[in-house]
Amino acid sequence: MLTASQPLPASLERVAQRFQQIAESQRRYEYLPSFAKGLPPFPAEQKVAKNKVPGCVSQVYLTASLQQGKVIFQGDSDSQLTKGLVGLLVKGLNRLAPAAIIQLKPDFIRQTGLDISLIPSRANGFYNIFQTIKQKALVYHLAEACLAT
Repeated sequence: MLTASQPLPASLERVAQRFQQIAESQRRYEYLPSFAKGLPPFPAEQKVAKNKVPGCVSQVYLTASLQQGKVIFQGDSDSQLTKGLVGLLVKGLNRLAPAAIIQLKPDFIRQTGLDISLIPSRANGFYNIFQTIKQKALVYHLAEACLAT
C-alpha cells in the first residue's frame, strides 16, 4: 500500500502541484471546474445505472476500459463542481496500471488543498467517485491476475 512517504503517480502529482500553486483556498475551489472542461463528452447511452456512482448528491457517471494494461476512465456529472472532481480524478488516474490505482488512498486530496474547501457533501462525493474508480481498477487487476495463473 502507498503511504504518505511514497510518491504519487506522476500524473496525480502534476494535478496536486497545479493546486499547490494557488495560495487561496477559495481560488482552488474555483479552479476545480476547469478539470470538467478537460473531460471528453460522455456518451448519453452510457448514462445507465451500472455506470452511476453511488452515494453522490449529484448524478455522476463513470466508465472504465482496459487498453494495453492501462485503465482509461471517462466520467460526467450534472454539477460543474462535481464534474470538476471527476475530471481531477480522471486526469490524475487515467492511463495507470490497475495495481497502481488500487494502492492509492484518498488522502492525496490534502496535497491539493481542496480538503479544506470541500463542503461535506462534496467531500463525500469525492470519496465515492474515488472508491468507484478503485473498484473498477480492481476488476481489471483481478482479471489480469486470473489470466496470469
